[in-house]
Amino acid sequence: MKRKQTIAAMNERGRRNEPFVFVIDFDTTTAKLFRPDETDKIWWQANMQSNFARPVTEKKDIEWETKPVSFGQYKKGYDLVKHHIHNGDTYLLNYTQPTRVKTNLSPEEIFHLSEARYKVLLRDEFVCFSPEIFVQIDAGKISSFPMKGTMDASLPNAKERILNDSKELAEHNTIVDLIRNDLSLVAENVTVEKFRYLERLKTNQHDLWQVSSKISGDLPENYTEQIGDIIFKMLPAGSICGAPKKKTVEIIKAAENYERGFYTGIFGYFDGHNLDSCVLIRYMETKDEQLIYKSGGGVTFLSNAESEYEELVKKVYIPLFRKD
Repeated sequence: MKRKQTIAAMNERGRRNEPFVFVIDFDTTTAKLFRPDETDKIWWQANMQSNFARPVTEKKDIEWETKPVSFGQYKKGYDLVKHHIHNGDTYLLNYTQPTRVKTNLSPEEIFHLSEARYKVLLRDEFVCFSPEIFVQIDAGKISSFPMKGTMDASLPNAKERILNDSKELAEHNTIVDLIRNDLSLVAENVTVEKFRYLERLKTNQHDLWQVSSKISGDLPENYTEQIGDIIFKMLPAGSICGAPKKKTVEIIKAAENYERGFYTGIFGYFDGHNLDSCVLIRYMETKDEQLIYKSGGGVTFLSNAESEYEELVKKVYIPLFRKD
């Protein structure tokens, strides 16, 4: 379904207070709408809502091998990004690359074994286990929770280091300003309710500290009739492109030299009145009988290539449930 068709269909379902789920790609040119109960096409979870039953699974030793792009290949695109930053064309750019993964787990097994706030399995296309909220709408109040800043939780004084890191602070400030502006396109009384709070994420590799903020505003009374327009006006999600948004997306396409597809797009569930949605990060897709994991991070004038490459590699994980 194309952009205009999707917006019209979402608005019409919102007008009728008809529940639906949706996925929209990074370019906002391709979207899929489903009834919430279409389990033959999509499995999904949005916080406490879902359309699947978790099966009883046997324990197995997990095989997990990754082959990210080489540092040399990564740095070609990275250097182009830094060139544009020094020219003042962009202040923050989320630069991503693909990693090939070999595992004895199927996408369906990965979906069921993952513990995440949001999970999506689109048949024969991708599996995603995202920790990042895009927007939530509750009784006419819209909130966004941009996530910027990641650090290995096992490092000494990791919490203090990530909160006091000047590069991470500059990156987070930029995204909070961008999301505040995006919400102002659709809402009034936009405010930053919480600034830079920490969440701990458990993975099959290591634990991570993640930094987020909460920004909220008030939607018009008839917001359900405009639900498609509201969502598309804020796309692509600021946390996974950068600022200024339009020029930064142009640079992303030149620097990354691959198609993101649904990666860094969004998934959402509309229950007829309220909406919950996520950014499609922590994402694996099936391509030519291979699994491709896509990951990245924000680049600013304070970034260095080695650290950013290391962050990209560390984000290639499955958030398996572990009892500590």
